[in-house]
Amino acid sequence: QVQLVESGGGLVQPGGSLRLSCAASGFTFSSYAMSWYRQGPGKERELVAVIPSTGSTNYADSVKGRFTISRDNAKNTVYLQMNSLKPEDTAVYYCKARRLWTEHWGQGTQVTVSS
Repeated sequence: QVQLVESGGGLVQPGGSLRLSCAASGFTFSSYAMSWYRQGPGKERELVAVIPSTGSTNYADSVKGRFTISRDNAKNTVYLQMNSLKPEDTAVYYCKARRLWTEHWGQGTQVTVSS
């Protein structure tokens, strides 16, 4: 049974940091590209960051220099380190696993940036 379980969300003040985690099970994690997406209030879901099975990471322009995606294949976990958070980063954050035509999504974790 495939599972992606996000954690680490919460309420943080502007300028603060959070680290999201996404624990995967039920598939060969190391073979999949992993991504973080987010969906803010009244907005469409958007890609935040991607880390392929091999190769370079990619980021949305809005988070470059502030967010870092990483993975630990031994722990079947992908992370999103978020620094210098802004109110516009408020969203539900989802992780996604993709390999060829197969995708798996997590249930999401809420991040709220507010003073």
